[in-house]
Amino acid sequence: MSVTILGLDQEKTIKEVKELNRLLANYQIFYQSLRGLHWNIKGKNFFELHVKFEELYLDAQDKIDLIAERILTLQGTPIHTFEDYINESEVLAGKNINNDETAVQLIIDSIAVLLKIERTILELSDEISDEGTNSMMSDFISEQEKTLWMFRAWLN
Repeated sequence: MSVTILGLDQEKTIKEVKELNRLLANYQIFYQSLRGLHWNIKGKNFFELHVKFEELYLDAQDKIDLIAERILTLQGTPIHTFEDYINESEVLAGKNINNDETAVQLIIDSIAVLLKIERTILELSDEISDEGTNSMMSDFISEQEKTLWMFRAWLN
């Protein structure tokens, strides 16, 4: 078995990097949607949601950097073009959304997609004893599960 400089199975690490790039693409589209929601939200919940959407896009920006740096740590290359992001992304891009409930539903749907990818990466990282990626995914998942609960509560 060939191993990386980190002592991880080379072949499985390549698969993990591919999934991390998939996550990166989805985060980039999610981030841009959050920016649009922040800019375009209207209505009685404007002040509350405008601030919350900014909080979310700043968090997404941090996560994007963490994901890209983890890919580099694993000796991969993070994708970095809009074409790559669009081709790899599964989250829906929010366009011209200004309604509060539609905006929150987009966030819920997007986080659900991110969680699915993160759980896949968590399984892969666990399989190859990649504690760095495993820890990062665990942190992302626990935080997003709470965010998902809170936004679902807001809708009901």
